[in-house]
Amino acid sequence: MADELVHYDVVGGTATITLDSPHNRNALSAQLRRELSESLDKARADDAVRVIVLTHTGPVFCAGMDLKEARGAGAGDQGVNEFPKILEQLWTSPKPVVARLAGPARAGGIGMVAATDIAVAVHEATFAFSEVRIGVVPAVISLTVLPRLTARAAHELFLTGDTFDAKRAVEIGLLNSAVPADELDGEVARYVKALALGGPKALAATKELLSKPRPATPSEGFEAMNKLSAGFFASEEGQEGITAFAQKRKPNWVPES
Repeated sequence: MADELVHYDVVGGTATITLDSPHNRNALSAQLRRELSESLDKARADDAVRVIVLTHTGPVFCAGMDLKEARGAGAGDQGVNEFPKILEQLWTSPKPVVARLAGPARAGGIGMVAATDIAVAVHEATFAFSEVRIGVVPAVISLTVLPRLTARAAHELFLTGDTFDAKRAVEIGLLNSAVPADELDGEVARYVKALALGGPKALAATKELLSKPRPATPSEGFEAMNKLSAGFFASEEGQEGITAFAQKRKPNWVPES
């Protein structure tokens, strides 16, 4: 559709979700939120999809909430009320999600970056938690951002609203990698290829494992973790992976090149 703000495409087991609202810097308008949520549901439900890539058109990845729509609305009518669902979809997706940033992210846009599993940006990309500078709080996005950032950096950047570059974003845990613009697609492809080598059920279970609180001591967690591990060793997927390793071939879940 010519008037859609989010495009969805699947090639070789990779679902690419593209924000395409450059006129307002891919701000999270009502239409964009709706279409993004629908696309994430579609990718999560499609067994043929192994990895999700979240990307954009235009010079900005995402500027955060659409402030034009926010102006004059009461608390119950603010678009931010719909945003937790999108962050939850990204964070809990059983398929790994890779963020591809060819430009800046602000506020809610950074919340989405933090909710993905892998995030790659160009060196020129910049970031800012700009909420306090317009008199609001980075509350919703804190739930995805704070697990990624070092505590000192979070206090500094949330409270000052200062802009920081991609190099700093890597250093504090927001990004996995920052690369020259001409290497962005290759770096994303490298991560996508690596992620697609994992078993679908194993990846989903590992994502869930990474999100769970850690037990106070290893001894408190061994029983549950051993049950999980042994179950996967004996599972159909685990047995296929073990057999493929022995036969020096790719497991049956690896997409064709």
